[in-house]
Amino acid sequence: MDLWHRPGRGAGPHARQPPLGQAAIGGTMGRVQFGWHLPSFPVDGSSGPAFVEQIAATLERVESAFDSAWMDDHFIPWAAWQPPETPYLECVSTMAYLAGAFRQIKFASSVFCQSYRNPALLAKTVANLQLLTRGRMIFGIGAGWLAREYAQYNYPFPAPAVRIAQLEETVEIVKALWTQTPATYRGQYYQIDEAYCEPKPDPLPPIVIGGGGEQLTLRVVAKHADWWNLPGGTLESYAHKLEVLRRHCEAVGRDYDTIVKSWNPEAVAVAPTQVEAQRIADASPFKANPIVGTPEQVAAQLQQYVDLGVSYIVVRLLDFPRTEGIELFAQEVMPRLARGV
Repeated sequence: MDLWHRPGRGAGPHARQPPLGQAAIGGTMGRVQFGWHLPSFPVDGSSGPAFVEQIAATLERVESAFDSAWMDDHFIPWAAWQPPETPYLECVSTMAYLAGAFRQIKFASSVFCQSYRNPALLAKTVANLQLLTRGRMIFGIGAGWLAREYAQYNYPFPAPAVRIAQLEETVEIVKALWTQTPATYRGQYYQIDEAYCEPKPDPLPPIVIGGGGEQLTLRVVAKHADWWNLPGGTLESYAHKLEVLRRHCEAVGRDYDTIVKSWNPEAVAVAPTQVEAQRIADASPFKANPIVGTPEQVAAQLQQYVDLGVSYIVVRLLDFPRTEGIELFAQEVMPRLARGV
């Protein structure tokens, strides 16, 4: 499929509109940066090819406005309400394909499941993506959670403590391969012996650890992460987990302020009126803790997270595949957050 020869790109009444640029959103975001959580499966019955075209159409409009696009790492729709036979886009190949077509925006895994790939292979894969994209990768990784997917695809699903220990070993192997030549690592679960990863990624992709487990995951974040990302949840929950993370940082001798705090609201509906925004939210299957309202109302809700210390927000817009919501977010919500509402 050629993303660059889609219907509507030529002249005439249906020609593609010019993409949003930084000028449309008030200049480069200084205080807060934004990512688009692009969908990995359609919820409107679209075919696989049509779904890819919908994503491309959205990226054409907003790649200059957003810092990054984030991609889930599963094999089937993670949502229990979505039929498992729904088309689903694999993370690595999709990011590579889209990054070749859209060259202004970064791409991020949201997040790689550490169980699904050998750690050394994962390190090499991301290093190669960093090379091919000329430095536009954000490396997100987590412990894995979708038990039915593990069972369907014959992956062992050990207890949470084991998966988090494996996550930590994976991150340590990735760091070793990205910085040492050769690299050797002896862990309880994973090992490498004089292994090479060339060329080294340049610059090193930021390591984003996703998850909110307070005893184990946030300790791994404190020890190893450049960024911490939490999907969904309430303002009160996020504030509490920040305090837990701060205590873990103190325990391991990490400067809490060196960790970028990102948040992934899993459902955002924005429209010119509250009534229209609520209609969009009500029509969407994504129901968890929605952010709903006019640009002013949505910005005010997100500002509460910024006030806690969030400096990176990754949004899922509920009117996809329409682009009105994401364009309105870029044009009217992002500038409000940039100036502190």
